[in-house]
Amino acid sequence: MASVALSEAEKVYIVHGVQEDLRVDGRGCEDYRCVDVETDVVSNTSGSARVKLGHTDILVGVKAEMGTPKLEKPNEGYLEFFVDCSANATPEFEGRGGDDLGTEIANTLYRIFNNESSVDLKSLCISPREHCWILYVDVLLLECGGNLFDAISIAVKAALFNTRIPRVRVLEDEEGSKDIELSDDPYDCIRLSVENVPCIVTLCKIGYRHVVDATLQEEACSLASLLVSVTSKGVVTCMRKVGKGSLDPESIFEMMEPRLGAWRTAGVNWMSADQAEGGGRGAVGCETGKRVGKVLHTSLQNILHKEESLGPKRQKVGFLG
Repeated sequence: MASVALSEAEKVYIVHGVQEDLRVDGRGCEDYRCVDVETDVVSNTSGSARVKLGHTDILVGVKAEMGTPKLEKPNEGYLEFFVDCSANATPEFEGRGGDDLGTEIANTLYRIFNNESSVDLKSLCISPREHCWILYVDVLLLECGGNLFDAISIAVKAALFNTRIPRVRVLEDEEGSKDIELSDDPYDCIRLSVENVPCIVTLCKIGYRHVVDATLQEEACSLASLLVSVTSKGVVTCMRKVGKGSLDPESIFEMMEPRLGAWRTAGVNWMSADQAEGGGRGAVGCETGKRVGKVLHTSLQNILHKEESLGPKRQKVGFLG
């Protein structure tokens, strides 16, 4: 992951500021940077989105192609994720420097989408055991300014919202052979429901406190972070700890306290929501996470619907605009 070199004095300045609920850029521990979301930015895709979160810049394209359903799920389509860490984002990604990070992010996306409720995969089935839609989700990191997982999850949800899949008719002749006919009308298409597509919220531990939407400088002062995947209904689908450091149970409980406010919850490694709610204080934190997760999804959904209502004549100000 992209990193910056900080002197000990700079680290002390950042850590002490966080303890006083005052970050270097003037935000409090509970504040996010401005998030810019733009959809339909790449013309040769089925759906696309660009998200800018501070100095983090993410471009996601979704391409729908026909394929064969998996043997274990003959009545469903499926998603494939690929993450490309552009060398323009940071010199550390030159050559194969970004491969490990790309694989880690892709595996994280596979994990949070590995449930029946995120996307209606049955709607992607054309003919059971024979034909289905495969959605190739390509993520490109254009610039790394911290908090990659949150920005990528927002961009993926926005791109899936923007995805349009051609409507298909299966014609069968007298001999029983099947022929597939695709509609050539761009408005005769299938739209995915992204209501249950989760977003990731990341908490970075700095000193004795925790911050959301950490910058690169703040991430350099943090040894451990917690990722949590939350749906629009407040369902915590999975959790994961990242970073070289460790988190003791007391730290985890502190991260799950209701006083932490907006966009927060916590957990250890990847686990189910039921496991996370097994304890008393942990259950209180999950309830807080569900509540603030709903606010995040509501805001994003409002932005997406507002942008789509502008129609094709809207002014494009982002990538290739």
